[in-house]
Formats: sequence, structure tokens, C-alpha cells
Amino acid sequence: MRKDIFIDNNIAKNLTNPLSEEYRELKDWLIQFDEKNIDKCAVLVLSQKLIVEYISTSDFSYKQNISVIIELMRNQKRTNEFKNIEIKSFQDKYYTKKLKLRSNQKDQNHIPIVLMSDRKMAITLDKKFKYDLDNFPGFTTETAKKPSELDYK
Repeated sequence: MRKDIFIDNNIAKNLTNPLSEEYRELKDWLIQFDEKNIDKCAVLVLSQKLIVEYISTSDFSYKQNISVIIELMRNQKRTNEFKNIEIKSFQDKYYTKKLKLRSNQKDQNHIPIVLMSDRKMAITLDKKFKYDLDNFPGFTTETAKKPSELDYK
């Protein structure tokens, strides 16, 4: 199983300098690459909408930093990227009238990529988004507010 992880925009901003030790450790794990032990390397869960969110809501240093991390991981084939059609298909299947989500519309587009990922693991500060992930019918997720609350390595 890939060691994939979803990092919400409100967390990804912490990957810029200066970093706390906790976020430095997460960033180091993301960028570390060992060709001989690829199964132990980080994989970033992405969609085009998430990438746009990363870039559109950030200052220059953050845009530059997250873009470099994404490009590095893409070049090393360490991203788990979902296309809009896959997200829409998931929503058509699971977003029924009975489903009551608390998160905003933008985050409702990110729920499917977490739930379709291998480990269903996410780091977010957004309480409503976290609630939706933790309580989505038929799925079990691991979510946390900070990296140290997850066994992501």
C-alpha cells in the first residue's frame, strides 16, 4: 500500500520557512526519495482543484514552496492524483439526498480524493471538513489537526 496522505491547504501553508520541528519533519518526509525503497516514500494525494486552491490562496513563498514539492513528487511518480471525472463519479454514487455534509462546497470536492486514496489519511485544521471525513458512511479515515497526531511515516 502506498504511503499516501492528503494535506489540506490550511496545513500546507505550514510547510514554508521558518518551519516548526513538526512541520519540518513532515516536509522532509514528503521530499525524501529512496529509489530502492519506493514503497516507504511519501505519496501526496492531489486533484487539480486542490492544486488550484494551494496556489490561489497563498503568498509568493508558499506558492513557490508547495509548487516545488508537488513538481518534485510528480517527477518521482509519488502523487496519487484524481481527475475531475473520478471525483464527479464518486459524488454521483455517494452524495445522496440523505447525506448531510457540514463542510463548504470547495472541501466537498476534496472529500472524494481522501476517501478514494489508499490510506484515507488527512491532515486538516478545518473542523467541518474533518467531521465529514470521520463520519462519511461506509468509510474509515484517519484525520488529524497536526502531523504528530498521525502515524503517517
